[in-house]
Amino acid sequence: MDVSKSGKMPWGDLLAGLSVAGVLLPEAVAYAAIAGVPTMHALLAALVGLCIYPMFGSSRFAIVAPTSSAAAIFATTLGAGGPEMGYALVALTGALFMAGALLRAGFLGAYVSRPVLRGFAWGLAVTIILKQLPHIAGIHVAGAQAVQVLAGLWQAAAQTHWLSLELGVAALLLWLLLQHGLRRLVFVPQSLLILALGIVLSACFDLGARGVVQVGHVEWQALTLHWPQISTENWLRAAEVAPALLLILFAESWGSVRSLALQTGDTVDANREMLAFGSANLLSALLQGLPVGAGFSAAAANYAAGGGSKWASVAAAIALALLLWLASDWLALLPVPVLAAVVVGILSHNLWPRAIIKGLRLRGDAWLAVSAAIGVLFFGVLFGMLLAVGSSLLLAVRRFAQPLVAELGKLPGTRDYLDCTRHGEVIRTPGILIVRPEEPLFFANAEQVFQAVRQRAADAQLHTVIVSLEVCDDLDATATEALAEFASGLQQQGRRLVLARVKDRARESLMRARLIAAVNPVVSVYWSVDDAVRAAVSPGHPEAGRND
Repeated sequence: MDVSKSGKMPWGDLLAGLSVAGVLLPEAVAYAAIAGVPTMHALLAALVGLCIYPMFGSSRFAIVAPTSSAAAIFATTLGAGGPEMGYALVALTGALFMAGALLRAGFLGAYVSRPVLRGFAWGLAVTIILKQLPHIAGIHVAGAQAVQVLAGLWQAAAQTHWLSLELGVAALLLWLLLQHGLRRLVFVPQSLLILALGIVLSACFDLGARGVVQVGHVEWQALTLHWPQISTENWLRAAEVAPALLLILFAESWGSVRSLALQTGDTVDANREMLAFGSANLLSALLQGLPVGAGFSAAAANYAAGGGSKWASVAAAIALALLLWLASDWLALLPVPVLAAVVVGILSHNLWPRAIIKGLRLRGDAWLAVSAAIGVLFFGVLFGMLLAVGSSLLLAVRRFAQPLVAELGKLPGTRDYLDCTRHGEVIRTPGILIVRPEEPLFFANAEQVFQAVRQRAADAQLHTVIVSLEVCDDLDATATEALAEFASGLQQQGRRLVLARVKDRARESLMRARLIAAVNPVVSVYWSVDDAVRAAVSPGHPEAGRND
């Protein structure tokens, strides 16, 4: 844990911790409502994350607590197996984080592409906001998907509780005013200020007696470790969701940690982050808490408030515990329409899909953002999450599995060889086919790549095929065997296979397969394409360029 030279908590971190607690309290109450569990389960998770992360995490600014996306995914398990299944999901996610840390799998966060994550986040924000509208209007609406909530609102519009609606709209307008108009004049987090005003109004005008729903008393539960008690079938169902939740939660958290590290020049370790998230989620599950991650809003509040070490997280935990101890009776008076308005305000910055529109202009894989958003809006958070993760993985597999092969020609006056289709000025060498796979060779694409090269080498005039392996860092068993079969086929046709720009690990694989050797090698290997071409054109050319 980072500490000052004196070993004491710096004043800047203490003040930052107070600011973070002011952000986390309303968020915890809001995310508990999203998850469909009593407020204490979110508050316990926040306390666990604040205390555990400083022991293992690598960021000075990260604040680990429940997040809106994790709470929404947790809520999808309630219908299948109740809260216990949700805690089982948290436990499994924590265990996967721990396994990922031990296996040094911090790279997993990269397998959820940014467009997919943006589309999922936007669809999730819209869904959560729509689910808050019935609370603001004081009506009950059934349905989990966004379209179902909209239909329910339309059908139940006549049952609107007008005092609740007026209170919720006023709270939302005040939140937006404080956020965009008076932000510099108000030193207290606007969410905390609005919740406090709602509590004061509830106490002064007895809003509960006038039909306004209140949060109710926050029941403290004994801090005893409890393993989720569910059936084997429900454990298996939770295990189906846990890998996807891990990827989404880690991608979101790592993005938050990494962005702040880039701003400050800090160094962060993805594997240490996985260890911290795993420990926090496991303990949170044992205490019946929500899943936790490093949300951007709390981390940004910590950074903006002047936090400089992990002591800010500890200070936030202490301040949050004191707030719960001293203000639990007041918290029970909080009007639900005000709380729903605060949730809408917190997520309102995600409502306009600016990042998605910008991505669509770049083309490429940006269309996946739209598909992820549609999946969340029309089929629910769980399906949208699985679609987001599955789309990213399929895109990665498809990208590497495509048999993309470029034919190379020599740029006049140089030793450089470029793609013939993109550079019309290059010159092909008679009798020699020079190709370069555009993706690393591995089990999913190796046979297709060599089949494509075999089709290009159908010209009877060819005597040599040169394959540049510059993009291949290594060769697995399938790729090595496919290369050996290709070389054997060429040899039967009276042709030779030459490899160029072979990296060390790939060369070691070829040596183990006895494709290159000091005596009678199956293929010749050269450091550069130009050396390979010269050797193929002039059989007597000195082979100083060979690396076999």
